Amino acid sequence: MYDIIVVGGGHAGCEAAAAAENLGCRVLLISMHIDRLAYMSCNPAVGGVAKGQIVREIDALGGYMGLVTDAATLQFRMLNRSKGPAVWSPRAQCDMLEFSAQWRQMLERTAGVTFRQDTVTELVIENRRAAGVKTATGQVLRARAVILTAGTFLNGRIHIGEVNFSGGRTGEQASYRLSDQLNEYGFERGRLKTGTPVRIDGRTIDFSVLTPQYGDGAGGSFRRYEDDTEKQHNNEFTPEKFSFLPATEKWLYNIKHQQPCYLAYTSEEVHEELRKGFEKSPMFQGRIQGTGPRYCPSIEDKIVRFADKERHQLFVEPVGRNSVEYYLNGFSSSLPENVQINALRKIKGMEKAEILRPGYAIEYDFFMPTGLRNTLEAKNIDGLYFAGQINGTTGYEEAAAQGLIAGANAALALKGGEPLILGRNEAYIGVLIDDLITKGVDEPYRMFTSRAEFRILLRQDNADERLTPKSFAIGLAKNERMSRFEKKYAITQKIVDKIEKTKFQPQEINNLLNTLKTVPIQQTTALKVLLQRPQISIFDVAKYSTQFQATLDELFLEEDSTFFNTQTSTKFYDDFADKTTINGNTKRTDADKIKSEIFKDEILSEVEISIKYFNYIEKEKENVARLVKNEALPLKSDLDYSRMKSLSSEAREKLAKIKPATLGQAARISGVSPSDISMLLIYLQH
Repeated sequence: MYDIIVVGGGHAGCEAAAAAENLGCRVLLISMHIDRLAYMSCNPAVGGVAKGQIVREIDALGGYMGLVTDAATLQFRMLNRSKGPAVWSPRAQCDMLEFSAQWRQMLERTAGVTFRQDTVTELVIENRRAAGVKTATGQVLRARAVILTAGTFLNGRIHIGEVNFSGGRTGEQASYRLSDQLNEYGFERGRLKTGTPVRIDGRTIDFSVLTPQYGDGAGGSFRRYEDDTEKQHNNEFTPEKFSFLPATEKWLYNIKHQQPCYLAYTSEEVHEELRKGFEKSPMFQGRIQGTGPRYCPSIEDKIVRFADKERHQLFVEPVGRNSVEYYLNGFSSSLPENVQINALRKIKGMEKAEILRPGYAIEYDFFMPTGLRNTLEAKNIDGLYFAGQINGTTGYEEAAAQGLIAGANAALALKGGEPLILGRNEAYIGVLIDDLITKGVDEPYRMFTSRAEFRILLRQDNADERLTPKSFAIGLAKNERMSRFEKKYAITQKIVDKIEKTKFQPQEINNLLNTLKTVPIQQTTALKVLLQRPQISIFDVAKYSTQFQATLDELFLEEDSTFFNTQTSTKFYDDFADKTTINGNTKRTDADKIKSEIFKDEILSEVEISIKYFNYIEKEKENVARLVKNEALPLKSDLDYSRMKSLSSEAREKLAKIKPATLGQAARISGVSPSDISMLLIYLQH
């Protein structure tokens, strides 16, 4: 008898098992293939716009996706640096096999998690409550709660041109009876589609004609302690990581040995080659019934929907540090294999390309998430939880977030605790779950920053401030994480207090202001005021003013011996911590110093954001209050949404079709984002 059975070993299942065990439950994780736990079926990368914020939130809550990503990183980039910090989004290219191996090792070191390789064919339901599962091997396994994280395996069907066959992903069988049983119990079933591109043998790619894309700090060039002889590729950004826990030796090695990605482009010649296969396209010929992702279309869909575009950008991405395999991001296709190959070889640099695996489309069953509570427990079957693509989402990050919430809430319910529910103003995870259970889905759901009303409050840098105390209160985040969080924000506040008291005379700072091409001051001015200028960075001031730098060094030195070393007792973290010792004493290595400098940069960046964007944050709070006030604002049935060009095309389409009666109703329509509602409110006020 188990406390919780988790069905499926993908990103949702792994986080669910870890969260439930961390809250004291005995967990059985059942997967069809236990050697492919948290397998990266599509793009070997974690994070990106809005998705990176979700991973930081998972880590802040005590989940493991961030730690695993840091351990498997091939390249790190902070996206959207040219925009405001509300949309800065971390992204890591990962070693696909290392990522899966790290997840398995982490779960194997988790004493309360047991594994079984098997296929769940049916749920055991007793008195409208989940009581266990039945498997293909004839076993009846009992538990007090069940979490379904079936991914794309429910009635999965793979399409490559006119060839189609059953499968959960290439090389793995699908699951059938379970989906039918859920439908019989009243869960609303739908059909979705996703796809993946060809994998290419890197030995057959001419990289010399492609444009390299390097990671932040590629080659070990770090902002505050770089050696000019090591500086590479003019990438001066300090590399960052996903986990709020200390940097590890493994992460530092990964960052110092980053691998480049490359940019490539289609052409009209490529498009013409692809068109030759349209008559055999399962999508265009109606053999695929599932709805595909609007924001991640196949290459054949792109050249039809965007027929005026002469080319489309592609990303050539490594899948492993010791592998020749490359993933062609942006070239997803279900066309016949020969068409894919012929079109691929028309791309510059791919003239001699050989593929390791063809691209394919897969359609699969999902269940409408409006049938779930905000804990992700089913409304009509107690003790049954759904997480991941079974809820109509797409993406590793969205799945992992749901898995963590489902695992935590299943455990908390068994222990009689209050559930873990995140509001839209607290986390992107809160936005994700609220959207799913309130609006449902009519296409694969992925997270965007535009879906969040409060995105300047939901930044990737402050996820620990928003979520770690809440997670610690329920026992999910552990003592070492909470202690580190408290010390971090104690020193952050000390720096903010010091900045508020620091002032500069014109003769002390104007040379720097002139260099930065911003207006010189004419009188004594507070540093806090200066930092609110977009041209001025806290790092510029520290580099220019030896006195201010000395003040910072003094503040950091107070915490250096206990706060900036790399030792911690987090069970997954232990394998990667620096353990160099001499005569039984820990030696502070150069790597330690580098890692502490990286963390100091993280603190200073957060200090700067809190000061520089203070007014924007206050303004957003006012906008939130205004939106709440206008929740019941009526909308005329004859409004011509097609004329409101500030709305997204999807919003115009959905609003015109549904014709909501109030602004609040409009806000709950799938595809109408918070940004669209803000624009609609402005329109109505004029």
